[in-house]
Formats: sequence, structure tokens, C-alpha cells
Amino acid sequence: MGKRIILAGGGGFLGQALAKEFLRQNYEVIILTRSPRTRNDAAIEIAWDAKSLGDWTKFVDGAEVVINLTGKSVDCRYNEKNRREIIASRVDSTRVLGEAIAKCKNPPRMWLNSSSATIYKHIFDTPMDESCETGATPEAHDEFSIEVIRKWERALDEAQTPATRKVALRITMVFGKDGGVFPVLRRLTRFGLGGKMGSGRQFVSWIHVDDFLRAIEWIIANEQLSGAVNLAAPNPLPNRDMMRLMREAGGVPFGLPATEWMLEVGAVFLRTETELILKSRRVVPGKLLASGFQFQFADLRGALKNLYE
Repeated sequence: MGKRIILAGGGGFLGQALAKEFLRQNYEVIILTRSPRTRNDAAIEIAWDAKSLGDWTKFVDGAEVVINLTGKSVDCRYNEKNRREIIASRVDSTRVLGEAIAKCKNPPRMWLNSSSATIYKHIFDTPMDESCETGATPEAHDEFSIEVIRKWERALDEAQTPATRKVALRITMVFGKDGGVFPVLRRLTRFGLGGKMGSGRQFVSWIHVDDFLRAIEWIIANEQLSGAVNLAAPNPLPNRDMMRLMREAGGVPFGLPATEWMLEVGAVFLRTETELILKSRRVVPGKLLASGFQFQFADLRGALKNLYE
């Protein structure tokens, strides 16, 4: 096997996609998970609780790269219990990885830690790169989300790992055949529910899973990239246009719209929050483009054509 990659919280859609890609490149892949299992590929799953040091730390020492994807899903109601778990899962895992790296005799040269492009202001008219304003907007009801991301990124910033380059991955919606938002939107569209959501004016930032994987490799290879990096295609678009493209790609002639009050009622029954749908995220990949990264899927029409093939 080649160089070692640590995927903390690598059991989800993005973690599995990364594991497959790094195995293809002959990396040794170690997945840190609360529920390790025997796999059908060469990746190895190791138990950790995502908050305390343990035997798993020996795999971090000498690893080339650590990628942390740990975090309780935000697709839930933001009651007090879920709020605590959402914050703790992100902050604790980041803190303990920092502690493990700080103790390494041979620390990883690279640490990529998940974050979210939701940190940017709810906005319609200005594309938001890494230099733009972050923070909550009352009309978007995103105060809790901003609190989570700021604590998350602060835990990364405060980690004392001088020999390890750190990047906060501000990830947008990832479109893939086997996971992310695409299967959900495809199902809604097939059932005739693929109309605009709310006003339809809110911008959606997104990235094809293939470009997500390529961007991760690019960040690892390019030493000048550090701090916050947006993982987003260069062409975000309004929700109404996204849903129109979903209908076109799926060959569905119509889609019923969902008003804000319908979404609010549905969110209660589905135990989620409308902020995930109604906040306008017009995020662009400033640092990636400036560093020379080229997207295979820069526009959503091309991405959807690929995913429907």
C-alpha cells in the first residue's frame, strides 16, 4: 500500500466516495468510525468515539493526510438535544484530532476538516467567495447554523499543529448518483413535486461529487491553499432554475411548487428545518479558481446530464 489517509467519520456518502478514490490510487485508507465493520475492499475501519484519545491515534502518526467528515446530520429539528449533539459532534471530533496530531512524532502534513458554506450571509445579488462577509441573517433563521460553523472552524484554528497545513472545507450541496441531495430531488421530481420551493429566488450552491473528489486531491497537492476553501461549482443558480433543470433532465413536464407555509408544515412532519431549503447561498469557489483548478461540471445542466446517464 502507499501513503496513509485517515478518514474520520468516513462512513457516509462523501467518506465512502473518498475511500474508493484513494484506494484506487493505492493509498492505505483508515476510516475512523463509532461502529467499525468488516469491509469488502482494502479500507480498514477503526473504532473511535470522536471525542477522546485512544488506540486509533497510532494510525494518525505517520499518516499523510487527515480528513475529518464527522458530524451529526443537520437534517433534523433544532430542538435543544439535537443542537447540543450537532455542536458537540463537530467540535469534539475536531478538538481530539488536533490533540492526536499534536502528539505525533511524524504528524500528517495536511488536515482537511469539514465545514459548511452556510456560513455566508443570506444573499441574492453578490457571489460570495472566501473573502466575503459571513454571519446570520434574521430572515433566513440561520443563527444556530452560523453558531455551529463558527465554533467548528474555531476548534480547527485553535489546534496547535504547526507542522500540519489546515483547511476548513466549506462544502455546498454535493450531487452524486448514490448520495447527497440528487437522489432526493430526483424522487420529488418523479412524483411531480419538482416545482420551485418557496419564492424560488434563493440561490443554491452545489458541486458534482466528481469535482468534490478532484478538489480534495487538488487542495492536498497545492501547498498555497490553507484556511477556508469553498467547495462549490462556479455557477450557483436560483432554486426555481435548479428545479426546472431537474425536470428537464428527468423528462418530467411539470412540477408542483411548494409555498413557504407548505414547507414549514412539511418540515415538522419530516423532522427537519426549512432553513436548509430557503436560505439563499450564492457561494463561489474563489480560492480554487485562483489556484488554477478546472471544473469538469461547472454548470448544473451538464452535471445532471452526467448523473442521469
